[in-house]
Amino acid sequence: MGVTVLGVRHHGPGSARAVRAELERLRPGVVLIEGPPEADGLAGLAPQLEPPVALLAHVPGRPDAAAFWPFAAFSPEWQAMLYAAEAGIPVRFCDLPAACSLAADEDERPRETDPIGALADAAGYDDPERWWEDVVEHRGDTPFEVIAEAMAAVREGYVPAGREARREAYMRRTLRAAVKEGHERIAVVCGAWHVPALTGPLPPVKDDDAVLRGMPRVKAALTWVPWTYGRLAWWSGYGAGISSPGWYDHLFTVPDRPVERWLAGAAAVLREEGLAVSPAHVIEAVRLAEGLAALRGRPLAGLGEVTEAVRAVLCEGDELAVELVQRRMVVGDRLGRVTDGTPMVPLQRDLRDQQRVTRLRPEAADRRLDLDLRKALDLARSRLLHRLRLLGVGWGEPVEARGKGTFRESWALRWRPEFDLALIERAALGTTVAAAASRHARDQATTPGATPAPGRGQTGPAPGAFPAPAPGLGGRGGGGPAPAPGLAARGRAGGVGGGLSLAGLTGLVEQCLLADLPEALPEVLGALSARAAVDTDVTHLMAALPAMARAHRYGDVRGTPAEGLAVIVRSMLDRICVGLPVSVAALDDGAAAALLEHVDAVHAAVALLEEDGDGQGEGPRGRWLATLRGICDRPELHGLVEGRLTRILLDAGELGDAGDRMSRAMSRGGPPARAAAWIEGFLAGGGLLLVHDPRLLGLVDAWLSGLGDQQFVEVLPLLRRTFGGFAVPERRAIGERVRSAGAPGGPEGERELDAERAAAAATTVLAILGRRHG
Repeated sequence: MGVTVLGVRHHGPGSARAVRAELERLRPGVVLIEGPPEADGLAGLAPQLEPPVALLAHVPGRPDAAAFWPFAAFSPEWQAMLYAAEAGIPVRFCDLPAACSLAADEDERPRETDPIGALADAAGYDDPERWWEDVVEHRGDTPFEVIAEAMAAVREGYVPAGREARREAYMRRTLRAAVKEGHERIAVVCGAWHVPALTGPLPPVKDDDAVLRGMPRVKAALTWVPWTYGRLAWWSGYGAGISSPGWYDHLFTVPDRPVERWLAGAAAVLREEGLAVSPAHVIEAVRLAEGLAALRGRPLAGLGEVTEAVRAVLCEGDELAVELVQRRMVVGDRLGRVTDGTPMVPLQRDLRDQQRVTRLRPEAADRRLDLDLRKALDLARSRLLHRLRLLGVGWGEPVEARGKGTFRESWALRWRPEFDLALIERAALGTTVAAAASRHARDQATTPGATPAPGRGQTGPAPGAFPAPAPGLGGRGGGGPAPAPGLAARGRAGGVGGGLSLAGLTGLVEQCLLADLPEALPEVLGALSARAAVDTDVTHLMAALPAMARAHRYGDVRGTPAEGLAVIVRSMLDRICVGLPVSVAALDDGAAAALLEHVDAVHAAVALLEEDGDGQGEGPRGRWLATLRGICDRPELHGLVEGRLTRILLDAGELGDAGDRMSRAMSRGGPPARAAAWIEGFLAGGGLLLVHDPRLLGLVDAWLSGLGDQQFVEVLPLLRRTFGGFAVPERRAIGERVRSAGAPGGPEGERELDAERAAAAATTVLAILGRRHG
């Protein structure tokens, strides 16, 4: 009876090949692999999966308690699972149970000893990664005995404590159980750091039992989920990860002439982007990489050498092109897949069905999706993405659509592994995406303290931002779990009564319409109506109205009309028209600017509402403009507000005396600061008005010219902010008008008319018009 412990580096292509070869030579009766033992029954699914994939462990009902164990094709543990499945032998995971890992409150901190760093330093290397590649990854075999001996030397005098002591005690317990089962040959695949703890004289059973006694436990569920190479990189937060998964995948899958094939692939990537890269470039790049490796005493050119060759020869020093190769090849955008036989909650299965129906395949790379909502397939895609966003699964984020029209919609798509965990969280809401989204919307509308649905400018769970310790041999818990990304990144939205705010409820109504959830709309609209009836803050109503107006206008475009929505919109607008005149009194600069943001938003929203009045100004637009007209005539208005309202009414064709109002605002008797604020509000819509209206430009020019030195210094910041917001062509055109000799209000005044020259021009014009000059 023999036990062979194969110490590896997690996600090492050389280790993966060597483990597979050693297992085929040993032909063990059982394979023990570092990982959570609750996943023993899932190991047999490995041949049906497409890596990278990860074991997901989670605690039902606790979204913050989850962890991942990722595997790639070049992971030694993955190759061990494949061998066991093909050989028909059992696999046992021997690490600490996930039930214990997820129950522990302590942080798993990296050990003080860096085994790779210590060994690399002893070998005279200044780069631990380069040492490991030279000793292991670039060899045809992995010297397991030598690695074990080296780890024993590094661990001399080291006494594990805390979680690491419990992990190694549990590994020994699993090993003893396998021996007791009577297996003649046992193979253990684990991080090389743990080899000394599993070989030689083992501690007494009672000592390990004492270490493991009293560990807290929770109820954990495990399954397989797709993973990405981006998440596999060590900087994504997975402590046992690597910085170049795409490179390691290449080393594993292309053992024959890897440098030549890699550089040929890099040339292909650059040619796809329109860069001229010839076969001669590739040949010279290979020579440079091999020359650098020889100068540095390396057995094979590594990632450092091929990257320098790419930079110098293929990219000719262009760092943007180098970054493209890094992103596409060194890291990669591969996304794994799991089969229908993988344990899933019904919500996950329904999403997979919907992805097939809508022909939307999850991808790890960023992808833009343009939709035409007049087409049934595109409309189905839009509804699916909106439903997922409402559930907190931000697979797609809306972006500005290309082209005009309410039937166009554009999305930025990117699948992240944590979305599967979000779906598991929402599994209790329903068995389909539509049912779960509908239930979630109703819960948000009626439950105090609810989290708002992701709407415009708001997303669901964000990608994780957890610490990223350096990778090592079995580092940071060896092949231990990666924390669940981004599950505590949700915001809360308080409001009156502890539920969603009025703006949050209107956003929820819009989301229900976009997601086509008619079952949820009555309750959400009821909650909105009740909240709007008691909310006395006009700014809350103004913040909520735009989303409601969009939903009211574009609901029919999507085929999802909402009965009762129009009544709520008109009621909200009426209350805004009543409350706004009171809210504009005694405003400071900050409050005036904030109020104008709401005014502009409501003005744009009113333009979306259909007129239903009697033609005498009684429709939504008429009521709104009449309200602004009444406010604009009040003498105590803040200059910024008066100027902006004047511009809105002028653009709407409701004012014929804009010039007189500007003249009064900039009269010498008024404070220069107020006049500057008036101009800022008036010109907030753009500077073309000054280009095309000589009188208004003349008024501004005359006012500026009449300011004293001290007054000019006082108003300069406001003026700079106003004119600095104009587009460059607008500023240039205004300057040309002012500099021209005939600019109204300029220093030379208007030029005198040359009657003789004008007569000739007048005669020509009259002839064109068919009239005689009398």
